[in-house]
Amino acid sequence: MDAFCLLAQRFERRIYSLALHYCHNHQDAEDLSQEVWLKSYQALKTFRGESTFYTWLRKITINCFLNHQRARSFRWRGQTTGIRLCDEAAIESNERLTPVADSENALLNRIMIEKVMQALSELSSQQRLIFLLKHHEGMTYEEIAKAVGCSTGTAKKSMSRAVIKLRERLNVDVQSTTTLRALQIGV
Repeated sequence: MDAFCLLAQRFERRIYSLALHYCHNHQDAEDLSQEVWLKSYQALKTFRGESTFYTWLRKITINCFLNHQRARSFRWRGQTTGIRLCDEAAIESNERLTPVADSENALLNRIMIEKVMQALSELSSQQRLIFLLKHHEGMTYEEIAKAVGCSTGTAKKSMSRAVIKLRERLNVDVQSTTTLRALQIGV
């Protein structure tokens, strides 16, 4: 039990962060995280050590997401207030200690983050899950397909549709983005 508590302490922020990015609501993310920890504790005897503990835990997390999605018991509120992609204390301390220009940049960053989080909340739950597993967890399409229980092609198609929706929602011009990248790398 002590070893499990140490592992839970090590990964609790990561699991909560994934849940928060998935459901966009602090209370739902806490509930989902608690469900993940309860299920992982109950299934601890099934852990065979064939993968890392986090990989095993992430699979339980994904299954919890999918179960909520299937049961339609999860409430999607589209709430973005208070969502941060980085440590709140670091943001607040930087804002107190930096000049006005940096504070304006921090405000613009917060506004952009909220727009991105709102756009993510408008994706279907499968698209959002696949997008987060790819970009937040760094999983390959093959790993995502196996974890979610779909084909690699379906994972790629969901990712493509998610990116198209995000670009439309955020008014991202693909042509200007490509040109900007080319200029940045000197092409």
